[in-house]
Amino acid sequence: MNTPLYSRYSLLLPLLAALILLPAAAQLPRTSAPAGAEVYFVAPADGATLTSPVQVVFGLRGMGVAPAGIERDKTGHHHLIVDAPAPPLDRPIPADSHHRHFGGGQTETTLELKPGVHTLQLILADHLHIPHDPPVCSERITITVVE
Repeated sequence: MNTPLYSRYSLLLPLLAALILLPAAAQLPRTSAPAGAEVYFVAPADGATLTSPVQVVFGLRGMGVAPAGIERDKTGHHHLIVDAPAPPLDRPIPADSHHRHFGGGQTETTLELKPGVHTLQLILADHLHIPHDPPVCSERITITVVE
């Protein structure tokens, strides 16, 4: 059967528009964070001058740590943002060289960093890697790595 071309497209256009607009309209559920929850750097200190590898130790007050995929009240797992701005705080944190996930519940790591100035920030996220509401984020710190 020969259906006119415009008729076929007129059926597809609303579907295509819905698929394009759906991600913008969809709100992912966010896990609540208790008042006063705080994530911070135990080490290194802001402004420190270090050699690589850099030992980074995460601190957390008012919440506990649970591995990714484990849903428990008042818990989350750490994400370390290296040399990048904070990602959108209403979506899962991406996983790449600038957004490092510690989904096993780790509370420290060692970073191999090239000489130069680097920024670090911690963000606690829930079992789905989505930051809490309100977000539990550290201040961004700056360190200098020397040879």
